[in-house]
Amino acid sequence: MALHDYDKTLTRLISILSKLYNGESLSVKELAEEFNVSERTISRDFNNKLVSNFPIYKEGRRWRMQEGFRLEKTASIEDIVVLDVIENLAEGVGGNFSKKAKNLLSKIRNKDINPIYTKLNMEDISDSFNEMQLLEEAIKAKNKISFSFKNYKDEIKEHELKPLKIANYEGFWYLIGLNKKDDIYKYTLKNVSKIKLENETFEYDTKVDDLLNNSINVYFKKYVEPFDVKIRVSRDISRFIRRKPISPTQSIESVYEDGSFDIIVKITDEREITPLIKYWLPHLKILEPVSIKEIIKQDLTSYLNETI
Repeated sequence: MALHDYDKTLTRLISILSKLYNGESLSVKELAEEFNVSERTISRDFNNKLVSNFPIYKEGRRWRMQEGFRLEKTASIEDIVVLDVIENLAEGVGGNFSKKAKNLLSKIRNKDINPIYTKLNMEDISDSFNEMQLLEEAIKAKNKISFSFKNYKDEIKEHELKPLKIANYEGFWYLIGLNKKDDIYKYTLKNVSKIKLENETFEYDTKVDDLLNNSINVYFKKYVEPFDVKIRVSRDISRFIRRKPISPTQSIESVYEDGSFDIIVKITDEREITPLIKYWLPHLKILEPVSIKEIIKQDLTSYLNETI
């Protein structure tokens, strides 16, 4: 199919879906006349493209959208792929969250098999739905909260926080907010309980959004000026680092004849970058600053010297 023919088909499908979502009942004959194509073409649109992906049915000689399955803002055939990805991401979370997501998606689509596959190892937070609901409410209303938190010593203490985000880093869920001194704090979500919304509200510093957007993992800091780290990327993994940068701040500084290159990333804590370097060893190498290079060297030396 030529590109312009594809565009015409896509435009036609979008128009048909829009009509169905708006509650219209559609005739193949009328649609064929409207789009100046054959009735056979319209029939193929329904039978080969729409029926298998959307909750529509034929009543007599007219097509309709099933009651209760109307999605107000979705009128694009490309959204099928988006929904497939969402379903697979939810699958990675597991537990009741995955079940609820699938149930919701089943009301939007009429599809039994998802061709999209992603491998995610995410923490199951299905037992934290109530906490998440309260946190979402507090974050949207900019309400201060108090809550109980169990630390790594299994000690339960009371905390107060200006909640900013519920975030996922490396598969683990965190509550991120500011304490009384406006220092940024991160709490593992599964250890948060007895959340109470306080009457007091707070002003949201939008600079925190930039901090979160540029963070690599949960170790980022608020009151540290971001500094540059220079990294040599070997030829063997260069294509992966180009396709999926290790940091939102990544920029390429130098490219070499052998296919390797140097990148610059900005961090606020050495722990933002050291786990990634270790993961990709020996294909990533710290060039600057020397202090981080030494930290990795000491960690590796300590590991190799340990007796098992």
